[in-house]
Amino acid sequence: MPEGKPSQAAPLPGDFNRLYRFNGGLRLAEHRAVSLEHPIRFAGVPKQLVLPLQQHIGAPAECLVRTGDHVLAGDLLADPVGQVSAPVHAPASGTVVAIEARPVPHPSGLPATCIVVDTDGENATGPALAPVDYCNTDPVELCERIRQAGIVGLGGAGFPTRVKLNRRHDIELLVINGAECEPWISCDQSLMTERATDVIAGIRILQHILQPQQCVLAIEDNMPSAGQALRTALADAGDTGITLVEVPAVYPTGGERQLIRVLTGREVPSQGLPADIGIICQNVGTAAAVHHAVNAGRPLLSRIVTVTGDGIHSPGNFEVLIGTPISDVVAAAGGYTDNVERLLIGGPMMGYAVHSDAAPVIKTTNCILAVSAETMPSPPPAQPCIRCGKCTEACPADLLPQQLYWYARSGNYDAAQDFGLFDCIECGCCAYVCPSHIPLVQYYRHAKTAIWTQEKQKQAADIARGRHEARMERLERIKQERQARLAKRKRAVTGKGDGDDPRKAAIQAALERVRQKKAQAEYTPANIDNLTDEQRRKIEAVDRRRDAGNGRKAGED
Repeated sequence: MPEGKPSQAAPLPGDFNRLYRFNGGLRLAEHRAVSLEHPIRFAGVPKQLVLPLQQHIGAPAECLVRTGDHVLAGDLLADPVGQVSAPVHAPASGTVVAIEARPVPHPSGLPATCIVVDTDGENATGPALAPVDYCNTDPVELCERIRQAGIVGLGGAGFPTRVKLNRRHDIELLVINGAECEPWISCDQSLMTERATDVIAGIRILQHILQPQQCVLAIEDNMPSAGQALRTALADAGDTGITLVEVPAVYPTGGERQLIRVLTGREVPSQGLPADIGIICQNVGTAAAVHHAVNAGRPLLSRIVTVTGDGIHSPGNFEVLIGTPISDVVAAAGGYTDNVERLLIGGPMMGYAVHSDAAPVIKTTNCILAVSAETMPSPPPAQPCIRCGKCTEACPADLLPQQLYWYARSGNYDAAQDFGLFDCIECGCCAYVCPSHIPLVQYYRHAKTAIWTQEKQKQAADIARGRHEARMERLERIKQERQARLAKRKRAVTGKGDGDDPRKAAIQAALERVRQKKAQAEYTPANIDNLTDEQRRKIEAVDRRRDAGNGRKAGED
């Protein structure tokens, strides 16, 4: 595969005969054959479904049901909130028995709000959306249908699909990602092998929505059965404009940015999106879900999950209803073996351990991996960094993991961001090759979480300050308006301003009389002989004013 770093303005490669390379990456043992021995099996309907309100990137959905409600398969349970959100549907009929915090598959291990449904075994379905002829349907209506179906990216990230499809006016290339590069996981490979027509049908709908100049379906070069099935489906579909390309099985070629680099040589801008360079990337599972939503009117109620590892009796790929507890899925695969040591969600590189199999399968769950200590031993204690540079050589995002580690460890998050912390895809290549066994990705995740927390706190403080300032402005405005109303009312009653108010004049006269009486009381006849000339003059002045006032009153009478 030729090397080189073409500029972002490089033309589209046309027939994709030339492929490019990204920095680093690893060739890992696949361990897929054990889960591909059987065709896709149905995991069954569990006795209880646990449906988290947040199964995707973005805001949690808003619950629409209450405890005691009876629901049918396909009924809407929670509505999306805002643009980056997705609804939640009932995968089977039953009764809502609780809306409470339950364990969910998440690296933090923290519980989250879930809708708990006791299934009734009847699997009765509610009214479904009518299938539509996508060729004669406006793309905006198709996007809305996809949003209503609750479809998110099924490759692992879980970004709401409709949000990606909003950038549909300037797309040059549509990339369908079938490069399943992480060890043990084979759900996409089994989907493409057994249901290739569903994948192709979904891609045709995405082409109609986006109107790209080109469309490429990328699979790894170690998927011969999937490649043959897709070629047959493409031949049966006629002229689709879809180019099937086999890419080297180098981890993490299945990453969105890395796959775009391999196919086109282009670099997605830092902190940017593929749409910024005219490319949209969708997973093959997402394409099949789009087909079901548009051509069959079925929301996203299930997904294919790889259940594998030497801790599982009968590994394989299963179609699992969303919300099925992991314990039920493992039971469908024959249960645990005696030597199971750890249970992971996802692959060994980017997956995370869960401490309870009561957590449910959600829309982004692509693999349940149960392994023994022999297969995946616990990492040895971390040693000091020896600055060997192997992490930099392996990083597929062209970052400096060693520098990110130092800044993340010391809490210098500003410097970590300057070195591209949020461009890290957390693939684990750096930690895999580290001779000191430093859990580098954990440091990066911690730093990202700390930065997000600080940003949320800052936003909350800004909102609180803005509210306080707005309140003070409002109170001042109300005060000014009240004073203006009082002044207006006074003028309406008296026809005079505050300076001519007769009530104020009366008050001043009363105060003057009090002062006069006080001054007269100070000089009694008993001590009049001892008064000074100044005091006598004051008394005479008071007497004259009193006599003058009495005269005015007599005249008025």
